[in-house]
Amino acid sequence: MSNSKFYQLISALFVTCLIISNIIAVKIGAFGSYFLPVAVILFPITYIIGDILTEVYGYAAARRAIWTGFACNLLAVVAIYISIKIPSAPFFANQTAFEQILGFTPRLLVASFSAYLVGQFVNSMLLSKMKIKTQGKHLWARTIGSTVVGEGLDSLIFISLAFWGVMPVGVLGGLILTQWIFKVLFETVSTPFTYYFVSLLKKKEGVDVYDTETKFNPLAL
Repeated sequence: MSNSKFYQLISALFVTCLIISNIIAVKIGAFGSYFLPVAVILFPITYIIGDILTEVYGYAAARRAIWTGFACNLLAVVAIYISIKIPSAPFFANQTAFEQILGFTPRLLVASFSAYLVGQFVNSMLLSKMKIKTQGKHLWARTIGSTVVGEGLDSLIFISLAFWGVMPVGVLGGLILTQWIFKVLFETVSTPFTYYFVSLLKKKEGVDVYDTETKFNPLAL
């Protein structure tokens, strides 16, 4: 991607949306009669950006962005953990609030990282393989179809790992279903924007990658 005009910028936007989503996810918002982490207003954008990266630059380029996001998010977690452990100044009266808002548990971290990696890689892989099967046609079916599976796995893994045994199974199922539906609807409504940016980038970059020779091993860097 050394000759790309926009790949680095798009990857930076992907990472930024990811990290901000993980920070604001601590708040549960009321969306009418539904209660969801407020990160749902931003996190689905990472899947849209992932779709754009895969569609234009290919699976290998998207894989690089996914691992970059993982590394940057891990760095943010380490920095937050250290900042919490540093003794606060005598006049700093918000240590408890600081810990409550930015703190985390190992269980939530495992849930978050696992859901992110599985969801993003499955989404990108499916989109790439569907592009080959459809010969680049029906972008809407590929982006929505891959999101249905990727976001479904993301919601299932995160909610299950984070809250199994803490909430009744029925409540967990409701949370998973609600988040999944919301994210898929977000992707569906955003389809015209995805079409626009994919078309624009293909023209500006002069690329339209088909992963016919790509190895889909997520660990291959």
